[in-house]
Amino acid sequence: MPKSGIYIHMPFCKVKCMYCDFYSVADKDEAIPTFFEALIKEIEICETDTRDWIIDTIFIGGGTPSLMSPYQLESLIKALDKKFELTHVSEFTLEANPGEAPLERLKSFRALGVNRISIGVQSLQPSLLQFLTRIHGPEEVFRTFDTARKAGFENINCDLIFSIPNQTMKIWKIDLKRILDLGPEHMSCYSLTVEKGTQLYQYVNRGKVKMPNNDQNAAYYRWAQSTMADYGYRQYEISNWSKPKLECNHNFHYWEIDPYLAFGPSAHGFDGKSRFSNINDLDSYINKLVKGDSPLQHIEKLTRKNYTNELIGFGLRINKGINLENISNEFKSKFNQRIVDIKYKWGKYLIQEGNRLRLTEEGYAFADAIAVDLLF
Repeated sequence: MPKSGIYIHMPFCKVKCMYCDFYSVADKDEAIPTFFEALIKEIEICETDTRDWIIDTIFIGGGTPSLMSPYQLESLIKALDKKFELTHVSEFTLEANPGEAPLERLKSFRALGVNRISIGVQSLQPSLLQFLTRIHGPEEVFRTFDTARKAGFENINCDLIFSIPNQTMKIWKIDLKRILDLGPEHMSCYSLTVEKGTQLYQYVNRGKVKMPNNDQNAAYYRWAQSTMADYGYRQYEISNWSKPKLECNHNFHYWEIDPYLAFGPSAHGFDGKSRFSNINDLDSYINKLVKGDSPLQHIEKLTRKNYTNELIGFGLRINKGINLENISNEFKSKFNQRIVDIKYKWGKYLIQEGNRLRLTEEGYAFADAIAVDLLF
């Protein structure tokens, strides 16, 4: 029986961040109650057969899920529990923005079963937060972290971004150490990526913003790797570190190509055979469900070739590496030859032990390039 998860996308934000390419809507809080009615309807009409799944994680992302009320979360959990077998759920994550997660609300979330909070810190520098169009300040980061602890959360993740224009190595070192000194159980550190369709993409295209070069980006990343190790965090994925046995199990479902359900506008899921995605428009999502229609926009069966490529691409991201036993016989001999062929170029970054092929810690910085040389 495959382990699996449930992802819920709540698209509401106070402000749309200029770098974010996740679907979200700003300043539409009045639509939240109607959204939850539609969301619960989507769960009720879900036809995916999960009888052979072990659902062990729930992740509510966004957007800003901490904007929901405890009543709304309770109604969502009841709908999920009525439809699916949730007795195996051991990790229940909810994303929160600094300054948008008051104590009583977090206490209620904790009482309802949420046991992991992910805080979108991004930076502790007011000027960089302003550039990123974040509406919180550094003091709200520390207040929200302290509030989460007071609410009873013993598993907290903090997100940080590096390679922000006008961010220096000195600033990056100060910010990362200040967050690590708080003692979160998990850290996610991402390079600022210029995604099509974002305001940042437009600024870069017009020459209004210049991004740090590859050497600067690599320096930020290498320093994060060494510092995380000094603080006792173990890198288990390209952008993720944790204290022992506190990895994000929900994300492993994505990287290990496990099935997972997904609900909400723009949500992407996988039933074990096909990948599917919902319409990425709030009003259309709600209107379809009001009429009793499915909000599914796209369904694509995962071919053996695509499955193999995902095994390779995702496998190189995690410290477990690629499980070579999962490479189908159709591609196995060609793949083994490719490993031999690229060793002159990438050999010092590859470790092959038994039925696993993984990257060294230094190799994570080249994961995308190495994957390109291995993909079919």
